[in-house]
Amino acid sequence: MKAIEVTGRIDIEGNLILDKPIKEANYPHQVRIIVLVPEPTETEEDDDSYDTPVEEVKASLKRALEQAKSGQTRPISELWGRIDAE
Repeated sequence: MKAIEVTGRIDIEGNLILDKPIKEANYPHQVRIIVLVPEPTETEEDDDSYDTPVEEVKASLKRALEQAKSGQTRPISELWGRIDAE
Protein backbone atom coordinates (compact mmCIF):
# COMPACT_ATOMS: atom_id res chain seq x y z
CA MET A 1 0.00 0.00 0.00
CA LYS A 2 1.32 3.45 -0.94
CA ALA A 3 0.76 6.54 1.25
CA ILE A 4 0.07 9.95 -0.29
CA GLU A 5 -0.19 12.95 1.99
CA VAL A 6 -2.45 15.82 0.96
CA THR A 7 -4.23 18.58 2.85
CA GLY A 8 -7.85 19.54 2.67
CA ARG A 9 -10.90 20.39 4.73
CA ILE A 10 -14.24 18.93 5.66
CA ASP A 11 -17.23 21.05 4.64
CA ILE A 12 -20.42 21.54 6.68
CA GLU A 13 -22.00 18.53 4.96
CA GLY A 14 -19.11 16.24 5.95
CA ASN A 15 -17.52 16.03 2.49
CA LEU A 16 -13.74 15.84 2.23
CA ILE A 17 -12.38 18.52 -0.10
CA LEU A 18 -8.71 18.23 -1.07
CA ASP A 19 -6.60 21.36 -1.56
CA LYS A 20 -5.00 19.79 -4.68
CA PRO A 21 -5.93 16.82 -6.84
CA ILE A 22 -3.97 13.60 -6.35
CA LYS A 23 -2.14 12.98 -9.62
CA GLU A 24 0.14 10.16 -8.44
CA ALA A 25 -2.59 7.53 -8.15
CA ASN A 26 -3.84 5.20 -10.84
CA TYR A 27 -7.63 5.58 -10.92
CA PRO A 28 -10.17 4.13 -10.31
CA HIS A 29 -9.73 2.12 -7.14
CA GLN A 30 -10.82 2.19 -3.56
CA VAL A 31 -8.63 4.04 -1.05
CA ARG A 32 -8.38 4.29 2.73
CA ILE A 33 -8.62 7.74 4.26
CA ILE A 34 -7.18 8.76 7.64
CA VAL A 35 -8.29 12.21 8.75
CA LEU A 36 -6.01 14.02 11.19
CA VAL A 37 -7.81 16.90 12.89
CA PRO A 38 -5.62 19.44 14.72
CA GLU A 39 -6.37 19.82 18.42
CA PRO A 40 -6.94 23.30 19.81
CA THR A 41 -3.85 25.00 21.18
CA GLU A 42 -3.69 26.23 24.78
CA THR A 43 -4.47 29.75 23.54
CA GLU A 44 -7.57 28.56 21.68
CA GLU A 45 -8.74 26.56 24.70
CA ASP A 46 -8.33 29.59 26.97
CA ASP A 47 -10.07 31.90 24.50
CA ASP A 48 -13.67 31.02 25.38
CA SER A 49 -15.95 34.06 25.50
CA TYR A 50 -18.39 32.15 27.74
CA ASP A 51 -15.84 31.63 30.51
CA THR A 52 -15.94 33.90 33.53
CA PRO A 53 -12.53 35.48 34.19
CA VAL A 54 -10.56 33.74 36.94
CA GLU A 55 -10.25 36.89 39.05
CA GLU A 56 -14.02 37.35 38.98
CA VAL A 57 -14.56 33.73 40.09
CA LYS A 58 -12.04 34.13 42.91
CA ALA A 59 -13.71 37.34 44.12
CA SER A 60 -17.14 35.69 44.03
CA LEU A 61 -15.91 32.68 46.01
CA LYS A 62 -14.26 34.94 48.58
CA ARG A 63 -17.53 36.90 49.02
CA ALA A 64 -19.50 33.66 49.35
CA LEU A 65 -17.12 32.30 51.99
CA GLU A 66 -17.32 35.53 54.00
CA GLN A 67 -21.12 35.50 53.78
CA ALA A 68 -21.25 31.86 54.94
CA LYS A 69 -18.91 32.61 57.86
CA SER A 70 -21.08 35.52 58.97
CA GLY A 71 -24.31 33.48 58.71
CA GLN A 72 -25.66 35.29 55.66
CA THR A 73 -27.18 32.23 54.01
CA ARG A 74 -30.45 31.52 52.18
CA PRO A 75 -32.63 28.41 51.99
CA ILE A 76 -31.86 26.26 48.95
CA SER A 77 -35.49 26.55 47.80
CA GLU A 78 -35.04 30.31 47.46
CA LEU A 79 -31.88 29.83 45.41
CA TRP A 80 -33.62 27.42 43.01
CA GLY A 81 -36.39 29.98 42.55
CA ARG A 82 -33.84 32.56 41.50
CA ILE A 83 -32.19 30.17 39.06
CA ASP A 84 -35.50 29.29 37.40
CA ALA A 85 -36.32 33.01 37.02
CA GLU A 86 -33.16 33.59 34.99
